[in-house]
Order: sequence, then C-alpha cells, then structure tokens
Amino acid sequence: MVWVAVHVIDIVLWCIIAFSVGYIFFYAITYALGQLLIIKREPTPDDIRQKKYLVIFPAYGEDKVILHTVKSFLLQHYPHDKYSVVVVSDHMLKETNTELSKLPITLLQPQFENSSKAKALQFAIDNIHDNFDNIVILDADNIVQPDFLEKLNEISNQGFSAIQCHRCAKNAENQIAQLDGISEEINNSLFRKGHNNIGLSSALIGSGMCFDYLWFKAHVHLLSTAGEDREIEKMLLIEHIYIKYVEDIDVFDEKVGNEDNFQLQRQRWMSAQLNCLLSMMKNLPTSIVHLNVNYIDKTIQQMLIPRSMLLVSTFVWALLMSVFEMSWAYKWWGLFALTSLSLWIAIPRKMRNGGLAQLITHLPRLTWRMMSNIRHIDSENREFIHTSHE
Repeated sequence: MVWVAVHVIDIVLWCIIAFSVGYIFFYAITYALGQLLIIKREPTPDDIRQKKYLVIFPAYGEDKVILHTVKSFLLQHYPHDKYSVVVVSDHMLKETNTELSKLPITLLQPQFENSSKAKALQFAIDNIHDNFDNIVILDADNIVQPDFLEKLNEISNQGFSAIQCHRCAKNAENQIAQLDGISEEINNSLFRKGHNNIGLSSALIGSGMCFDYLWFKAHVHLLSTAGEDREIEKMLLIEHIYIKYVEDIDVFDEKVGNEDNFQLQRQRWMSAQLNCLLSMMKNLPTSIVHLNVNYIDKTIQQMLIPRSMLLVSTFVWALLMSVFEMSWAYKWWGLFALTSLSLWIAIPRKMRNGGLAQLITHLPRLTWRMMSNIRHIDSENREFIHTSHE
C-alpha cells in the first residue's frame, strides 16, 4: 500500500515537472531553428523619421553607478534635441544629486515612503510636460552603445510600438556573476528569440524596453506591484500589441556577484511570477475564447518551475529512484537529459566553454537558496526588494 502511494506521488510529480521541461524544450527548438535559418533584415527606408525619445533612469540608492551610466548615455550619436534624459533620484546622496544636476538632464527627486520602480516611472510621467514619440526605460547600471537610439529608432520606424532590447552581462568577475549572465542569455533564447521566431511576443525583462509614449502614459498609473515589467507585458498582450525582441541592440547590465544578492533577486522574481499568474488567470477564459495565443502562452509561462530547479530536481529524483526502484528511474533520467539538452541549446555558443562545467557545481547550493525563498514569496508583490551593486 505504501509503495502504491509512493508510485502515485512519483508519477504526479513527474508529470508536473515534465510540463515545465516540455515547454522549455519546445522553445529551445524554436530558438535553434531560428539560428539555423538565414533571416533577412527588413529593408530600412532612406527617410527614417527621427523620433523623439524620453529616456528614464529610475535610481533607488544607486550612487555607485548612476553618474557613470548617465554620462555614458549622453554620448549618443542621436541628435541631442531628439531625446531627453530623466533620472528619478530616490534615496540617493546629496553629493550624487549635485553632480547629476550639472549634467544636461532632468533630475527628479521624489520622497517616497515606500519606494518602487513603478512609482518612479509614474512620478516621471507626471512631472515631464513635453511631447515624445517613444519612452525608453533603463536601469541605473545599464550601459549602451553610442548608436543605441539610432538602432532603436530604425526598429521603431518599422512599426513596432513595444521593443525589448538584448540585455546582456557587462561583468563576469566571479562564477556567480557568470552564472547569472548565462541565466539571462538562456531566458533571452527561450522567452524572447524563441518566441519571436514563431511569431509570438517576446517577454519583457524590466530594462532596455521601449514603448509608444502615449500608450505608456495612458497605462503607467495602472502599475501597482514590484513586478512592473510583467504588468506592462500583460497589458500589452491584452491589447494584442506585439513585443519585438531585438538581438543586436545590446544593453549591458550588471550581474549579481554574491549569493545573498542572487537570492534576493530570485525572491523578487518568484514573487512577481506568482503575482502575475494570479492576475492573469482572471482573463484567461476570455483569452481562450478569443484565441489570444500570446496571452495564453504568457499565462502558461508563469506556471513554470525555474530552470535551475528543474535541472537539480530531475537529477536528484533520478538518483533516488535509481536506489529505490530502477524501473521508475528511467523516466526521470530521460527528463534530466531533456532538461540538460534544452538548456545547452539555449546557451549561446560563445558561452559553451570548458569553464561551464565548473560553474554548474554552484547550482545545487544556489538552487537550495532559491527554494528557501518559497516561504518568503509575497503573492501581492508590493514590497520593493533592492539588490545592491558590488
């Protein structure tokens, strides 16, 4: 009787995990097929209109990085009268604000009792009284190339009103930062490039985002959680607005370099994922009736188990089953192999090197710390969790 119960639990658990593994395997294949195909870039009109951009840097306690970031951005080749930079300085030092005020930017200094990125964006929109075509959202540590706005404007002129740029690692000083960078690229492959390759919307990532200004202005005050990027994505998908992922517009982002920040970051993401799932379920029946495939896909995406947990859990369970009942273990080893293959495909070729095996040794400990976040998940996700820079 006990063995029957254990067998039932084993099968149910396998089915739950297999759902997530099947999803990432499918999009690993769509990503890989897209890499094999020669995709011609859409022709660019000679008379591209130079749109006007509002560039916002929400900055909470970002004294270590914000000055360098803003000075770097001001080196854009794009005409200076066609873009405005706004820094929302929240809980930053007086000395930092003094230096920022010397730059050709708009410096806003709100006094939020409970800070969040959503509040910073809302404050910026409320206090900027000018007309723009597009809005760009960057994090305080994001570095871009001097042709960033030129490339973005080219894509925008092709008719895309929601754009996600290629966010990638700007640092790899230790193995934690390297793992975080690889994780980001896996997500780019599966949830952005892999989706766009079959005509589905890219996922947003929180920075390196560009939206139609009037659309954003009309929707920004609907943001209410610390997972503002998922809220924006939900609103776009409800309105059938396609999100374009642009692989060749890089936004260099600082990766977390220690385990504490890694855990805090994942806690924020897990809370945002749960909150987004609960929120999206309300509109799921209507989306099914109207065949809103992007919305259905995004809802399913919120149900997925994190990739590192999939890799570690399938391996551990396969080992356990090999000890207790080998005939039950085969399906787990198959799942582990499929998970490993999916992640391998999703890792860009330049990152597949000899050091990858050594990086993987950190996964069990980091995954355990991630699992400890489960008891801290906030289903409402209104608490702002800030990860400091090294």
